[in-house]
Amino acid sequence: MMDVLMGLMAAICWGGTDFLVGINARAVGVRRAVFFSQLVGLIVLTLLLLSMPLRVSNVPIAIWGLALLAAGLIVIGALALSHAFSLGKAALVAPLVSSYGAVTALLSWVSGERLGALTVLGLAICLLGVLLTAMNVNRQAETSTMRLPLGFALLASLCYGGSFWLQGRYTLSVLGPHLSLWMGYAFGLSALWIFGDPKKLLVRPNLRQTGLLLAASLLNLAGFAAFAVGSGHGSLSVVTVLSTLSGGVAALLGALLLGERLSGVQWLGVMTVLAGALLLQANLSGV
Repeated sequence: MMDVLMGLMAAICWGGTDFLVGINARAVGVRRAVFFSQLVGLIVLTLLLLSMPLRVSNVPIAIWGLALLAAGLIVIGALALSHAFSLGKAALVAPLVSSYGAVTALLSWVSGERLGALTVLGLAICLLGVLLTAMNVNRQAETSTMRLPLGFALLASLCYGGSFWLQGRYTLSVLGPHLSLWMGYAFGLSALWIFGDPKKLLVRPNLRQTGLLLAASLLNLAGFAAFAVGSGHGSLSVVTVLSTLSGGVAALLGALLLGERLSGVQWLGVMTVLAGALLLQANLSGV
């Protein structure tokens, strides 16, 4: 029961995070939104790591390098995700990003893992869904405006899928989830600071913006916490499958709260991507 509850909690938290990402990016800018999110996450995780013992003296240099590469992909994915949500509809972008499972599966196959029939079917369903969501038979004039957010959403999916593959295959078993996540936040802050304008990044947001930025950051961390608790007190496969519903939660919030409208074909694409992602997660997790 705990795994079901925590899986649903993770989906709700991550869906809420995705929904708020676009609002924050439009309010304070993409880089500032990602910067504040990374800052809050780094502070919370630093306090957490200080309260627990760490044994990293015997970790090979190659593992540290792969962890940094995974962290870099997460940063690029977060920036691409913010761009996608700031330019496009949450109901369209969120399910596409949830197709990162297809990327992870493909990389696993390339690295020598044998894919079963259900995995191949899940990949095909995800691809079909992506194609359908890119179609807009009712408003052809909007096709060009959709290409940019769709492109950013697919880039985010590629980056997240690649990062999760690197972590799952090489780093998580050695460094653990807390340190791996901390490295992602630390790397992200450093990269944004070095390649951005520190004066602009540190401009203090107003009270409403601060509240929304904090909400997005804390929801994201709550999603990871729920995922970890559910995995430790039940079935990892159940938690993984249910957490994939975050794309559907974000899409539903966008439709209900922002009045976003998609064509019938696009809604079919959204549902198809979610179905393919669920099938992939279920199969890869051993359900």
